[in-house]
Amino acid sequence: MPTVVADTTVLVSAFLAPRGVASELLRRARRGTFEIVLAPAILEEMQDRLLHRRRIRRRYPYSDERVRRYQRLLQATTSVVAGLPSITGVVRDPNDDMVIACALAAAADYVVTRDKDLLSLGAHEGIRMVTPRQFLDLLDGTR
Repeated sequence: MPTVVADTTVLVSAFLAPRGVASELLRRARRGTFEIVLAPAILEEMQDRLLHRRRIRRRYPYSDERVRRYQRLLQATTSVVAGLPSITGVVRDPNDDMVIACALAAAADYVVTRDKDLLSLGAHEGIRMVTPRQFLDLLDGTR
């Protein structure tokens, strides 16, 4: 069973678009098709974006409590790893290094992301960077 780190872009997309590709990804993980691994910092960043980004809040109406419920659901249905290795300079954006650190700590097969900086890596230490659509296609055997 593949192990996947989903980054903040995917988690936010799944929350905002319940019928979208990122949401389908989470549904399949809950069915046991693959395992999602997250770091506390990824969950914190996701919650911060959903609660404090004015642009998102203006466009999508939702309550703070709904965000908290979503975070609790993610904590209950994914594996959360702490004690990440300290890495720097792997990705242009230093905030993305935590995603790579999480993937290394989890011995992940994939990082699923929409972040162009992460995707531009292609792979890091055998961990492939793919979009949600690419990952679903891999699961379906179409890639």
